[in-house]
Amino acid sequence: MLSLFLLYLLYKSFPCLTLQHAVLFFRYNKLLTRNNRNFRSLDLHMTAKEEQLKDFETEKNSAEDPVNKAVEENDDFEKKDDVLKKETDDPEKLLKGETDSAKPDANELQDRLLRVSAEFENYKKRFAREMDDFRKFANEAFAKELLPVMDNLERAVSSSEDNANNKKGLLEGVKKTLKELQKALQTFRVKKIISLDQPFDPRFHQAIMQEEVKNQKSNIVLKELQAGYMIHDRLLRPAMVSVSKAAPEAEKK
Repeated sequence: MLSLFLLYLLYKSFPCLTLQHAVLFFRYNKLLTRNNRNFRSLDLHMTAKEEQLKDFETEKNSAEDPVNKAVEENDDFEKKDDVLKKETDDPEKLLKGETDSAKPDANELQDRLLRVSAEFENYKKRFAREMDDFRKFANEAFAKELLPVMDNLERAVSSSEDNANNKKGLLEGVKKTLKELQKALQTFRVKKIISLDQPFDPRFHQAIMQEEVKNQKSNIVLKELQAGYMIHDRLLRPAMVSVSKAAPEAEKK
């Protein structure tokens, strides 16, 4: 209907045209319209084909990537292998190079070892000298404390020789000397063990004899034959004592 209307307008607009010309124009226009439709359909078909081709190329590239990567890695490996072969073609040269590079470290370690050894030898000698001095002079302070005791004994002997009848003076001198000696011992934490009338203790006492005593329990120190001494908490010398042995009557009681 629309085509007939267009044909009518064309005929009215151009009176010079014959009806045959109008019909030809109409057929040409119709053919042109159909061709345009075919071209649009062909364009759509070509666009779809191009998209399919792009997808195919993408899939192909993604499939070829691992292969290409593997080929590249193989090439890198071959290059590294060639370099390694070149480096190891001469083992003696390679070993010599490593030995030369290790020489400075070995020399440094040897120097350090020699220095440490020398320092240790010096330390041993110094320690030996200090120990010798310690053994020689360990009793120096104790000897100084005993010098006043020696002075008092010399004075007592001299006084007794000058006056043979002065027994009282001699006794006083000896007592004074004893006090000085006790003071010197106390300075070095040497103390006397109290033993008389104490229960016998084998840690501090050494029994020399036993005496049977009436009205007395057994193992009581009766006499101190020689005093015992402690230095700090260590036994210096045990006391030699006489220990009681209870009489039968006392044991029964």
